[in-house]
Amino acid sequence: MQYRTLGRTGVQVSALALGAMNFGKIGRTTQDEATAIIDAALEAGINLIDTADMYSGGQSEEMVGKAIAGRRDDIVLATKATMPMSDERNHRGSSRRWLVTALEDSLRRLGIDCVDLYQIHRWDPSTSDEETLSALTDLQRAGKIRYFGSSTFPAYRIVQAQWAAREHHLSRYVTEQPSYSILQRGIEAHVLPVTQEYGLGVLVWSPLASGWLSGAIREGRALTTSRSTFMPQRFDTTIPSNQARLDAVEQLAKVADEAGLTMIQLALGFVTAHPAVTSALIGPRTLDHLRSQLAAADTALSADVLDAVDAIVAPGIDLAAHEKYDTPPALLDPSLRRR
Repeated sequence: MQYRTLGRTGVQVSALALGAMNFGKIGRTTQDEATAIIDAALEAGINLIDTADMYSGGQSEEMVGKAIAGRRDDIVLATKATMPMSDERNHRGSSRRWLVTALEDSLRRLGIDCVDLYQIHRWDPSTSDEETLSALTDLQRAGKIRYFGSSTFPAYRIVQAQWAAREHHLSRYVTEQPSYSILQRGIEAHVLPVTQEYGLGVLVWSPLASGWLSGAIREGRALTTSRSTFMPQRFDTTIPSNQARLDAVEQLAKVADEAGLTMIQLALGFVTAHPAVTSALIGPRTLDHLRSQLAAADTALSADVLDAVDAIVAPGIDLAAHEKYDTPPALLDPSLRRR
């Protein structure tokens, strides 16, 4: 396992990190299965575990907490807040009122007294940067979080938050967690240059592109992935963007075969090769999934392989731009772009 410094924090984290979104009802994963996955990940050298309060309504945090009991000091533990936790209108967002409550709930579920990295799951346009950063700074000074970061922020919001921290003499975000894969390279054009400018650690999620790069999705093969069963529109090849992804996958499979790699090794090796990326978050649902992904722990792609990938999906291009999670609100709500 390779280790890298998380931004400018001085904390060393593994190049592959364990994402816990599939723990609980989302992935139909039991406590015993989650514990076995965490055991195997730690044994392989992974030292960063990432979860969130909203994963399976808190079940993921509870399972992670039980699995790491007694070995907390050896783990860099990250969680998130801001996504809705109930129908109550104030049980979401990044206001001081909610973040204080959400963190206490996460600490209770995890069975700990301090989170290493507390992340704002999505930018909340209804809350000012000063409000959010002030609350996070106070929670940090109270010893309840060691660092804090953002997740899936547009580049201009990352810049704005850095400015607000400096302007108001507050602690700043030290990490960003964007979506990044061979098939979704848009962040190379805007987000990653900004994270490099400000020295942020980058933990990328969905490096296997929701299973498209797992090796299980190929031309003429029946879809059997878990994600395709509850998100069928993302895999319907009558939709042009999905056909474009399938065409790319077929070409990428040839590149992987010629290089003696699995598709998973190609996919994970690609994202961890970018100098701005600290770690790739893998989200296995089973031990077999974990083992296939751990095989990429020491994968280093040659320049020829990376050039071949660039020829299939150009740098800075998203093959499914409509699936971006950092779209400015005015592009989604017409009332915000009309007087």
